[in-house]
Amino acid sequence: MIGIDRLALNQATTDRWSVAEAVDGCQRAGIGAIGLWRRQVGEAGLRESVAAVRRAGLHVSSLCRGGFFTAVDPDARAAAMADNRLAIDEAAALEADVLVLVSGGLPGGSKDLPTARSLVADALDELAPYAQESGVRLGIEPLHPMFCADRCVVSTLGQALDLALPYPSETVGVVVDTYHVWWDPDLDAQLARAGGRIASFQVCDWIIPLPEDMLLGRGHVGDGHIDFRRIAAPVAAAGYTGWVEVEIFNEKIWATPGDETLRIMKESFARELG
Repeated sequence: MIGIDRLALNQATTDRWSVAEAVDGCQRAGIGAIGLWRRQVGEAGLRESVAAVRRAGLHVSSLCRGGFFTAVDPDARAAAMADNRLAIDEAAALEADVLVLVSGGLPGGSKDLPTARSLVADALDELAPYAQESGVRLGIEPLHPMFCADRCVVSTLGQALDLALPYPSETVGVVVDTYHVWWDPDLDAQLARAGGRIASFQVCDWIIPLPEDMLLGRGHVGDGHIDFRRIAAPVAAAGYTGWVEVEIFNEKIWATPGDETLRIMKESFARELG
């Protein structure tokens, strides 16, 4: 269903590789695109990161991440917005397909979800014009509800679409990550609703038992409980033809030599999605 030529490495999958190491690994594995993370880009330097992907002829499928919009302290909120404008500048320099946004969790001491979500909407109002001027597409990523308190108050694809719809689709879209949306009984309807709003499609599997740090409960495609073809079909029907990133957070996989991880990643992707 999805050709191996659309496979992209999200740098989180080989978290211990630098930008240069990840770029070289993609070249050895014959992978044509990479989703970069701002931490590693910052460690390498933006100019050096741009040069590395250009020399390798790699496409930058995403830059992760911006967001964390839910601070209520004025100084903290101003700092978050400044950092997001910097992230937009970085995405523009890298010519990334999308800057992935994770909204942020509940403000400290708060239980007020509606207000937290309104802060996300306010931030998009401020950032979308800057992103449009910069030629950068923002991608709102909903995270599984277990991350609502501390990481992301946008928990469903429907909520992400509601936030994106006021803006041109080329400026604000949504990110579909199988780990975060596979459980949603309304997923098919929301994917149909998304149409051209899908800015990125990320895949990894849901494995159990979950580790103490739930963020790390991801596995290679096919190692867990997600029906990838069932999700990929409506994503394709919505018109998405872009790169498909494998993004895995898993300590055991991080400890595996990167070339071996990419070999397994390619084989499992071809088996489960090809």
